[in-house]
Amino acid sequence: MRNILRDPQPVLDELRETYGPVVGLGAGPMRMAIVGEPDALRELFSTPVDAFKWGHKFNVLGFVVGDGSMIVSDGPDHKRRRASVLTAFSRRRLNGWIPTIVALTDEAIDELGAPTVPVDMYRFGRKLILHIVVRTIFGARMAERADEFGDLFERPQAYLESPALRQLPHRIPYTRRARVRADRAAIDAIIDGEIAHHRANPETDPESLLAALVTNEGLSDAEIRDQVVTLIGAGYDTTSASLAWMLWRATLTPGVWDRLRSEADQQLGDRVDEPVLARLEYANHVMRETLRLHPAGVIAPREAATDVAIGKYTITKGTLILWSAYLAGRDPEAWPEPLRFDPDRFADADARTRAETAWVPFGRGARNCIGFALAQMELTLIIARVAQRLDLVPVTSTVPRPVGMVVNRPEGGAPMRVTVRKEEEHADG
Repeated sequence: MRNILRDPQPVLDELRETYGPVVGLGAGPMRMAIVGEPDALRELFSTPVDAFKWGHKFNVLGFVVGDGSMIVSDGPDHKRRRASVLTAFSRRRLNGWIPTIVALTDEAIDELGAPTVPVDMYRFGRKLILHIVVRTIFGARMAERADEFGDLFERPQAYLESPALRQLPHRIPYTRRARVRADRAAIDAIIDGEIAHHRANPETDPESLLAALVTNEGLSDAEIRDQVVTLIGAGYDTTSASLAWMLWRATLTPGVWDRLRSEADQQLGDRVDEPVLARLEYANHVMRETLRLHPAGVIAPREAATDVAIGKYTITKGTLILWSAYLAGRDPEAWPEPLRFDPDRFADADARTRAETAWVPFGRGARNCIGFALAQMELTLIIARVAQRLDLVPVTSTVPRPVGMVVNRPEGGAPMRVTVRKEEEHADG
């Protein structure tokens, strides 16, 4: 139980090998249930949400994202907060971000220049995705402050990965917790300024997600702040980790990078519009196969608010349920040769059917990841553009060890030798 909250992947592998994909741990007030079998997860996600609590005593996210965040809310408050944010993620607004994502990817590639030493492509991806997230949430006005947001989020995100005992609540000054509290106050001040700006200038940027939240009037200013902090923190930390895994898998698996490049040369030209996503079919399959093996969240907690029946099991009230996209994505009954990286499995109709239950990196049901469409769009467009413009050679020939309890990322980042492709090469396609 101690290790699963510190280094979950090896523990999950050991538990499944010994006991299977549904396992109970502990006793009394310290009870956990690991749920990673696809059919059991389907039942879990279809159980009414009032059978669970997300604002429970084990959820430490509230200190960083705020008690008004939808991810630590329950009942009517959650429904109202989520509905307001969901409205902001309209399909029209998402499609409007497509050219911006590609343009910012090009800018990040141009900034690389001609590196003579290996580049950590995980750090490259973090900076790129942070700029995309800040641009989509705040609009063009705040684009130049993206790095400032990155600096302010570094300590809070590192704090959430620290052991539980180090996160015990206190008001002692000059500690890590006090510094995180100060970072959050600085973030709030920036967001408050932008809320005031949008109220005074309601037509400033119709594609800004913050503008949509302010216009909607379904949330107080404090609630808007908490949703924005949630969307930035979760949106760039998880997506950049997923991009790093995509780069590792695509460069270490023979033929994948060449196929990504060929497709991008054919489909991703100078004019980038809404239909391009549907045309980047292989890039989408690479994204889905990567998230099958390396979901950003290896485990996700919810507390049973009542006794919950899952298949032949009864999970008793008060148990902390850790459902696992990691176990579902590697389930040998659902996926042939589950540890083999094969994007083409998602071109198969049977695999698409299996994905309805076994591919759950963003969850399912009423509490699924609200930013799933943006994350998939970012990853598909970025991997295609990077493959089109860069030659990448990893400094090692083995996939790195996964680390992280809150966000699953590759140990040591993604150091790679980078060569910028000449313009005439992609012109010849």
